[in-house]
Amino acid sequence: MSQAIESPSPVNAASVASGRSISRTQVAVAPKQSRRGFWVNAIIFIVLVVFAAAMILPFVWMVLTAFKPESTIVKFPPQLWPTSWTLDNFTNIWQRVPFGRFFLNSIAFAGGVTLVSLFFDSMMAFALARLRFPGRDVIFLFVLIALMIPFQVIFIPLFVTVHDLGLLNTYGGLIIPRATNAFGIFMLRQFFMSLPRELDEAARIDGAGEFYIYSRIILPLSRPAIATLAVFHFMYNWNDFLWPMLITSSTEMRTLPAGLALFMGQHVVEYGVIMAGAAMALAPLFIAFLFAQKYFVNGIALSGLKE
Repeated sequence: MSQAIESPSPVNAASVASGRSISRTQVAVAPKQSRRGFWVNAIIFIVLVVFAAAMILPFVWMVLTAFKPESTIVKFPPQLWPTSWTLDNFTNIWQRVPFGRFFLNSIAFAGGVTLVSLFFDSMMAFALARLRFPGRDVIFLFVLIALMIPFQVIFIPLFVTVHDLGLLNTYGGLIIPRATNAFGIFMLRQFFMSLPRELDEAARIDGAGEFYIYSRIILPLSRPAIATLAVFHFMYNWNDFLWPMLITSSTEMRTLPAGLALFMGQHVVEYGVIMAGAAMALAPLFIAFLFAQKYFVNGIALSGLKE
């Protein structure tokens, strides 16, 4: 028996031809899109590298300058890489000033402010975020207003108050005025509002009080935000120059930024010694960031969420 061979219909032939043309077009467009994406990513990478280098350069210059002799530092044109290396700047700063005492004062000041401020900021934020009472929104409005007032506006009446209390040149005078911070209250409030309110209600049904909810439920869930705020507080107070300079009158009570100012005279600035001290003062901040880095990014990403 002979079987008739059917010729393909015009419709099927046209669909096959169109399918081939579409596939060829997609194959031709795909390399163009991949090349375009490659160049876009390359440009973004180059821009990020340039910005990163611009931010890292001052720190590299500071560290390298700490190992330069003073004659090389003031030489023009300036040179990034030292032509001769020396440790005299590091030895001079330990011999000429009580640098170790400056270090301990900075740890006491920045660490004390961080611990006290975290406690009061978190309690205030808990009240504004989880409790309902008359005037809550008005209090939060005043917190936002305080956030927008610069410290230079209030440091004179604050200094007079500390003087009247007899706290000049003391750790109490350094720490107590920084016992709370409007930014910390705002940041923790935003984070606390992102936590489910069902947790509070379930705890109240079980007979838990507000302080139990605050300390046993809210704070453990807020470790990323608290770690982030701790880094902010510690870094800000560690680098603070104006307030310790105003409150302390003796060299033994100076913090690192205020103590390094002793090497800056009206006509002479000892750059090498200052850069050596700044390089050593940077180490605790670097260590604190490394330990809190795990929570730092999470705290930044989650602190602005709302229910």
